[in-house]
Amino acid sequence: MEGHVPAEAIAELLVSRPDAVGITAPAMPADSPGMGGDASTWAALDVFPIGHNSQLTLFEF
Repeated sequence: MEGHVPAEAIAELLVSRPDAVGITAPAMPADSPGMGGDASTWAALDVFPIGHNSQLTLFEF
């Protein structure tokens, strides 16, 4: 896990088990977990699984 990834995204990652080596919420987004906000702002964050080739694709959670 890298960055301020919401717990809900981590939980979905553990359930869906995508072919990924990690997950990231890149940069330091305002209102991310640990930076303020709440569940509604956290759900709106762009979260990306990190593929084996370092490719990022948007993760729906």
